[in-house]
Amino acid sequence: ILVTGFGPFPGAPRNASSLLAEALAAAAVRSLPAYKVRAAALPTEWEAAPLRLGELIAEHDPVAAIHFGISRRAHGFVVEMRARNLAAKICDARGDYPPAPCVVTGGPEEIGTTLPVNLIVDRLRRLRLPVQLSRDAGDYLCNAILYHSLSDVRRRAERPAGLRRGFIHIPDRLLTGERRNGRPATPSKLDWEGAVAGGLAILAACAGAAGQIAHR
Repeated sequence: ILVTGFGPFPGAPRNASSLLAEALAAAAVRSLPAYKVRAAALPTEWEAAPLRLGELIAEHDPVAAIHFGISRRAHGFVVEMRARNLAAKICDARGDYPPAPCVVTGGPEEIGTTLPVNLIVDRLRRLRLPVQLSRDAGDYLCNAILYHSLSDVRRRAERPAGLRRGFIHIPDRLLTGERRNGRPATPSKLDWEGAVAGGLAILAACAGAAGQIAHR
């Protein structure tokens, strides 16, 4: 299982998504002993991020890849339902803009997630953690990484149904003491302990669903 977050970018010198990915990989040693869980921080860059993702997928060939990112609008876990072939003219951590107004030239307008969405929502609600579904992952790098990850599934005709790929936003206020523009940020409904517990539940749901399909 591959779990990714993003590195720092302007306005987010500490990115909670990469810290969460690392925490989940460490905790999964006990909670998911049958799986190898690998964490990685993707550079918050239009060109480098998909290249790094491709390297990670080629190296680990994961049965599931769950990508995390932060959002100002998120109050808890936000499970993205689709990726759109859109790339806004917003500069990345290097100050560069996307090379085109789309993620992949000639690619489909949108691609749906392959995460077991209903199972994830059910497990998070059982843990009394805030969760919602979203059909708009934005048009920045979160959406771009989801699009690239799902595009990889479409290219793997030999086992497309067994590969779980998706993106989940978490609050940008998740880290204790985070400040926005020099002022305390609005408190998140999700704390760090809940984020780790919920993240492990998400990994378990994806691992179980992928395993069931693989053994049919």
